[in-house]
Amino acid sequence: MHIPIARPVIGHDEIAAVSEVLTSGMIAQGERVAEFEQKFSDLCGTTHAVATSNGTTALHAALLAAGIGHGDEVIVPSFSFVATASSISMCGATPVFCDVDEQICNINPAQIEERVTQKTKAVVGVHLFGHPFDVVGVSQVCEKHNLILIEDAAQAHGASVNGERVGGFGQFGCFSFYATKNMTTGEGGMVTTNEKAMAERLRQIINHGQTEKYLHARLGYNYRMTDIAAAIGLVQLKKLEKFNARRRKNAAYLTANIRCRGLITPTVVNGVNPVYHQYVVRLSEEFPMKRSEFADYLKTKGIGTAVHYPLPIHRQPMYAPQSDPDPCPVSTKLSSCVLSLPVHPMLDGKELAYICDAINRVG
Repeated sequence: MHIPIARPVIGHDEIAAVSEVLTSGMIAQGERVAEFEQKFSDLCGTTHAVATSNGTTALHAALLAAGIGHGDEVIVPSFSFVATASSISMCGATPVFCDVDEQICNINPAQIEERVTQKTKAVVGVHLFGHPFDVVGVSQVCEKHNLILIEDAAQAHGASVNGERVGGFGQFGCFSFYATKNMTTGEGGMVTTNEKAMAERLRQIINHGQTEKYLHARLGYNYRMTDIAAAIGLVQLKKLEKFNARRRKNAAYLTANIRCRGLITPTVVNGVNPVYHQYVVRLSEEFPMKRSEFADYLKTKGIGTAVHYPLPIHRQPMYAPQSDPDPCPVSTKLSSCVLSLPVHPMLDGKELAYICDAINRVG
């Protein structure tokens, strides 16, 4: 049996949608992108959405639209993909690394409070692995210190808190449509916002700073999405709820049936409806194997795994060295003990049972 850690779900309807665009003669940014933006903003409950070329450009554009630049500080969780921080560096600003809550792997509001200075302009909260961060706690800190809140929702399409979708809690919500995300356009991104002025600024930033054709009001970039990508996205968006429901069902099965000493399954906070971009377990000291041995063992059983993420951002070479003691010890600990298991919507009951049986034999 071979069970990959991720498997993009592309069907005949996505292929047909792309073929229609290719034969139309309009393959760059056009009507499909505009339609995709509208329908994605409807999903998130925001008034505006601006499509971009990928999730990193979405973050960079949002930060620029927020006015982040040289001399500014932006607080970010260290336990995340590097783009959460590098997009800040791309603005000439400084990412200030914040630790996370060990149970849900998301930014800790109390840690944010400790890192606010006169230079702090914004906070980027990450809905890591598809589980929303504490939007109430983080929003309170941002309001107290007059900070802009940007949601990195690259892994959380359709996730919600108390019935409200992520992407509308902050001034900006940033999404990725990379191949392995809960929905994909191959590569692509989206920025959501409820502010018309910010949406207009974003559209300038992603299109060479143009206010009208060949009139450039600000420094901008070529961060546009194509109609080819948007055509895929429109079809995937129709399937997202089904995909997410399957991920939740798969995660519930894994949580109910994994019974292995020292293996901690994901925590879900009350009021939160996660979408399980990843199903991440933590290996405690009681677990009988090292993580690398466990991953190798599962590989021999044909079960794919991955480590998200093996090195916290504050320890990455581009940002190290950091002073001792470790400013983000929980992030460092998590990086040494997390392991992602298959949870994608293509898994069937037989494969899920096989995964649990293989894991439980370790214990």
